[in-house]
Amino acid sequence: MIKHIVMWDVRGESAEEKQAAAFDLKAKFESLRGEIPGLLLLEVGIDFSRVDYACDVVLYSEFTDEASLEGYATHPAHLRVRDSLKDVRIARHQVDYSPFKSASAHATPTEA
Repeated sequence: MIKHIVMWDVRGESAEEKQAAAFDLKAKFESLRGEIPGLLLLEVGIDFSRVDYACDVVLYSEFTDEASLEGYATHPAHLRVRDSLKDVRIARHQVDYSPFKSASAHATPTEA
């Protein structure tokens, strides 16, 4: 199993604009459920802590294997969602890992 975690900061002049952008991002990524072969779990959370070092949105997903994660990275549905959010995201952080393998066994980057 591969775990794919992505965190974003979103654009917005006000707290309301940032919240609207966060919920839009959440809805778009959640629409990918059932669309990507090998995608076992996808959940999107919006931060409520409002601490200055927190990201606005987090994506937590699980894939059957590295091949399914690579397929997700290039899947047309994912690319459509990712491209629709280019102007919304202002920062992005990602971690891909397997709880069963060492980090040196993985070297393929993806972009959520």
